[in-house]
Amino acid sequence: FGSRASRAIHVASTDSFKSLSSQVMVKGNFSVDPSLEAKMHQYQIVGRAAPTNKNPTPKIYRMRIFARNVVLAKSRFWYFMKRLNKAKKSGGELLSVNELFDTSPTKVKNYGIWLRYDSRTNTHNMYKEFRNVNINGAVGQLYQEMAGRHRADPGSIQIIHATTVPDEKCRREHVLEMHDKGLKFPIVRKIPNTIKKLRTTFKAKRPNTFVR
Repeated sequence: FGSRASRAIHVASTDSFKSLSSQVMVKGNFSVDPSLEAKMHQYQIVGRAAPTNKNPTPKIYRMRIFARNVVLAKSRFWYFMKRLNKAKKSGGELLSVNELFDTSPTKVKNYGIWLRYDSRTNTHNMYKEFRNVNINGAVGQLYQEMAGRHRADPGSIQIIHATTVPDEKCRREHVLEMHDKGLKFPIVRKIPNTIKKLRTTFKAKRPNTFVR
């Protein structure tokens, strides 16, 4: 009786899923979770353990935290504080929280990132290089690559240091190959030619000659 009941429930759930999916396909209303498209942000957080009679002036810590929003950045800050001096959110205080921005977000730069992450077997140190217009994009590339190549959980990744790297100090091959001054990219798709009966010597409007 139990197997028949479970089979009937499975068939009913399958039918309801098919009907729901068909309705969604007909309507065409697809909503994307905004948390899946969130970009990385860089925050500077300053905090300390709460003053006590035993320690009225506790040591102040300043950290650069990469997170998708300020709430996750604060949580990450207290994660590291608990490891450093056993200070928790309930027994500490934040002195300032500021978001940091790049000075030249339109220029492509080389970024080197030193990190530590926990795999299923051990803890590993790693150095990676990326090319991006700002450090937030480079850190976003880092999380994508760590998830794809190393199956690293985002919570297990600890960014030790992230900074720009001059061309002469880059090490990774996929970054070095982009330093060639005469670098050219092939044109994948050109504009199709106009049919012969519509061709004219002169045009009233300036034609678009760029690749679409």
